Amino acid sequence: MLMRTDPFRELDRLTQQLLGTSGTWSRPSAMAMDAYREGDEYVIAFDLPGVSPDAIDVDVERNMLTVKAERRPLPKTNEVQMELSERPLGVFSRQVMLADSLDTENIQADYDAGVLTLRIPIAERAKPRKITIGAGETTHKQIRG
Repeated sequence: MLMRTDPFRELDRLTQQLLGTSGTWSRPSAMAMDAYREGDEYVIAFDLPGVSPDAIDVDVERNMLTVKAERRPLPKTNEVQMELSERPLGVFSRQVMLADSLDTENIQADYDAGVLTLRIPIAERAKPRKITIGAGETTHKQIRG
């Protein structure tokens, strides 16, 4: 039901290691996510620790789900002296291709304890259903030429 897209994640990680830029304002690594089916809906959970809810955007265009988030630095004051900064900062996003069988009009989103949880119902047209067979009258007609 889902397609993973981030071909440059490993290249970014290696570049940051070589250049020693892992603690500066840079592109954070991809958001970790879990995706599973629970009853009549799909659930996708994204790890977004340290991100405030107002810094998260969730968009759906056709069947492409896009989650964007921004982890902002601490406000600069004279009282703060940074000793170590390993948490990546900046704007990052994740895209997931959704199947046609999901109802993208009724997605529910919740954010709790640094985890964004999206619940996507399965569309009615994709649910299994029973087809009734009618017991109609069988009449044979003869055609004369």
